[in-house]
Amino acid sequence: MTVYSFSNKLIQEKSPYLLQHAHNPVDWHPWGKEAFQKAAEEDKLLLVSIGYATCHWCHVMERESFEDQELAAFLNAHFVPVKVDREERPDVDKIHMDALHALGQQGGWPLNMFVTPEGKPVSGGTYFPPRTMYGRKSFREILENLALIWKDDRKKIYSIANELTSHLKKKAVPTVAGLSKLNWKAEEHTVTQFRESFDSRNGGFNQQSQNKFPPSMGLMLLLRHYKRTGDTHSLEMVEKTLQKMFAGGIYDQLGGGLSRYSTDYEWLVPHFEKMLYDNSLFVWALLETFQITKNTLYETAARDVLNYVARDMTSPEGAFFSAEDADSEGIEGKFYVWTKAEVLEILGAESGELACFFWNITEQGNFEGNSIPNRPCSDEAVAGQFRITPEEMRTKLRTARKNLMTVRSKRIRPLLDDKVLTSWNALMISAFARASRVFNDPEFEKMATRAADFIFNNLFDDSGRLLRRWRDGEARFHAYLCDYSQLTVACLDLYESTYDPVWFLKAVKLSNEINRLFRNDDGPYYDTGNDGEVLLTRNAEGYDGVEPSGNSSVAYAFLKLRAYGLAPQYFEDAQRIFRNFAPYLEQAGVSFSAMLSGLHFSLSGVKEVVISGRRGESKTELLLAELRREYHPNIVVSFVEKGECSKTGKIIPLVLGREMVNDSATAYVCQNQTCQIPVHSVDELRELLT
Repeated sequence: MTVYSFSNKLIQEKSPYLLQHAHNPVDWHPWGKEAFQKAAEEDKLLLVSIGYATCHWCHVMERESFEDQELAAFLNAHFVPVKVDREERPDVDKIHMDALHALGQQGGWPLNMFVTPEGKPVSGGTYFPPRTMYGRKSFREILENLALIWKDDRKKIYSIANELTSHLKKKAVPTVAGLSKLNWKAEEHTVTQFRESFDSRNGGFNQQSQNKFPPSMGLMLLLRHYKRTGDTHSLEMVEKTLQKMFAGGIYDQLGGGLSRYSTDYEWLVPHFEKMLYDNSLFVWALLETFQITKNTLYETAARDVLNYVARDMTSPEGAFFSAEDADSEGIEGKFYVWTKAEVLEILGAESGELACFFWNITEQGNFEGNSIPNRPCSDEAVAGQFRITPEEMRTKLRTARKNLMTVRSKRIRPLLDDKVLTSWNALMISAFARASRVFNDPEFEKMATRAADFIFNNLFDDSGRLLRRWRDGEARFHAYLCDYSQLTVACLDLYESTYDPVWFLKAVKLSNEINRLFRNDDGPYYDTGNDGEVLLTRNAEGYDGVEPSGNSSVAYAFLKLRAYGLAPQYFEDAQRIFRNFAPYLEQAGVSFSAMLSGLHFSLSGVKEVVISGRRGESKTELLLAELRREYHPNIVVSFVEKGECSKTGKIIPLVLGREMVNDSATAYVCQNQTCQIPVHSVDELRELLT
């Protein structure tokens, strides 16, 4: 049993991140009234320190500063320290990150902001070193300077705080009421921006920093552009990027799964943490690219990611965990590193040499110097080098991968952040549901439904209010717009995979709650509910960061619900979102890619398809297979079993009256609820869709 010298108020929390700091000598408080009351009573500034469990630099700063007893004593004497898990409280993180940006600083985590007892930000930064280095002042210097200014120049502190607060409130909600409807100009301009920043050698898009992040939402927008225009360059950018990522070090070649980002332009040396949302969106993009190209590489990659999630990121009850850390035994990436000697010893000379050549493992290892896990050439070329067929090579590599995984599994694993977040789970539910549809895989469907059942059984309070986080038997924190809206999208994905109207009903109920809790009649939807904690600002975000924004997902879900025949108000609400973010979509669409995909859906003239038949009959399944396996981003699909039209139509208006014709599986293709002549063959259906 570990004996700790210190414990603070975080010891009562469930967040893995907060619990990591529960035995620091710093007198941490969780975010709440108690901390602000203490600051007011003791006349102190607060240090609001925000991070998450798998944040590498959060770990570094903890070791260097928050475990330093002398520094902790100074911090406790002059400040009220508050720890926040940004994944539990994205609303708190958003306000303080916006404040940091307003101060002209680059964002990141840990995010350390100093605020007044009234909650107004004053100053801050990200990682502070223990002593002056990297061109940054030491954390102790920062603390001493602020404590002195708070004591001797209080007026200066409040001048900055009030000005910053005023700025944050003005920027909280975009308002451009009266702007005309958008057209294809925003999409075309964004595609041009992607084209200009595209890395033609390595895939992906060159960003301001050397780090390269997975651009999955942007890739899906490019696929829609290709579908609409036939511009092959849009498809080429997607394929190059996905192939380079899947072959590179950002992808775990043994265990599967995508890391948070690459530290270089070539996708070679990753920042090793794995986040649920990255892997969800990667699967979305892989599935759509497979539908267009039928290249089995994308099926292989999608299945590999989903198998990783099922094996390593799924709770016994079926929910999905949040992340895996980059660090193992205090060293970033240690879990994933191999030497060539190790590989040869485990696999033997013949298979070992093949594996090392295929994954480019040299004497220096697989992540050292110029030795990086990027396949040097095609499968055929590698097989030719070893005078075997590509299939023989793949068989040998499957065995090699299994044997190396067996050895790796005995190593000390990185920390698993096992909290369950609603919106992140919804993204992965959609990934499994879509994969089950595209690949006709019932096991993937089971994974999706189990996770969704977990959310509906465990993340609603007694009043029916959706919650944000579950861990260790506790559900807590009012869910945000992103949770409600992404879960609505997931329910619609489950409906289009299972054709069980129960999921459609859940989507409708969630959409009603969105309008009750988050509606803003004059602008986009608020990120926080009207029953939530009153903070410095109530924001309405459209930026598609690591996941689609709440407003992006609302717009897409509402457009789909309208296409299924529900009230026209859904369409109007989606258009209000687009109008209010129009300047951003037209000027900075790269950062609003998910919302632009929703706009694409709106502008394309959605086709509404009903298949009426008997599940299991060949003619019915052929019609459904055309809709499930092919790339049709701008349709909604309903299935109605023979004799169920009236019953199902009470839930989904689109299916009313769409009976089987001549007792044969029948397809109805409609637009704006007006249908063309029903057809019975795949060829006829395909013609109506194109």
